[in-house]
Amino acid sequence: MSLKNKILFITGATRGIGKAIALKAAQDGAKIAVIGKTDKPHPKLEGTLFTAAQEIEKAGGKALPILCDIRFEEQVQSAVEKTAQTFGGIDILINNAGAIRLTDTSQTRIKDFDLMFGVNVRGTFLCSQKCLPYLKKASNPHILNISPPLNMSPQWFESYVAYTLSKYGMSECVLGMAEEFKSDHIAVNALWPKTIIATAAIQNLLGGPEMMTHARKPEIVAESAYIILNKDSKTCSGNFFIDEDVLKADGITDLSSYAVEKGAVLQPDLFVA
Repeated sequence: MSLKNKILFITGATRGIGKAIALKAAQDGAKIAVIGKTDKPHPKLEGTLFTAAQEIEKAGGKALPILCDIRFEEQVQSAVEKTAQTFGGIDILINNAGAIRLTDTSQTRIKDFDLMFGVNVRGTFLCSQKCLPYLKKASNPHILNISPPLNMSPQWFESYVAYTLSKYGMSECVLGMAEEFKSDHIAVNALWPKTIIATAAIQNLLGGPEMMTHARKPEIVAESAYIILNKDSKTCSGNFFIDEDVLKADGITDLSSYAVEKGAVLQPDLFVA
């Protein structure tokens, strides 16, 4: 398997899962458009577009940092065109950027509702639409959404309707686009972690340092994504993958190295428990 010279457009690539996927691809010599909104140091968020790009280059890849809010069509169009002009096309789109607010209906501010739908649903659809002309020309094109398996159980809706709707919107894009793009041999899949992942969302919004000890490192998602992106796009599409299942199917059964704190009880992620 190799992503050598493949051109990746990764949203939310400044940190967390997006950066981990970028660094994994960079080890093969991939070319990566680092799409994000953090161009200056932030007191609560690790790294910037430019520090992520430096890490990617150090790992062996080529990096193109692009400041872009994926909610806005003109910004996405410009980022896609700049990527294609710089690297010669786009082979892989990773819809990783996400917004989260775990609030019930009465406590969900409409501006937070709009943010989640703007980033998670509109951003995913918009990036897929704008990358599509270039993906059609690629030899093994993939779209990978970091979104959960579709599960209509009320337990995933009752406590945070707005967030669930927005993440399922990403997954519905997989369901529809996998079928729509079948004749173009563009693979469209979803990937979701079995356990929570040590990201800024967990650190700053969903439990803090204590919850981080019950998480896995972003690298487990990156390793799973790497396996998926190396599959034949003609035959691997429309799937809702879970990270540890992907690794186990590939013969990787010892997952202990991915734990933030070795031996700690892992916290299942939403939508899969």
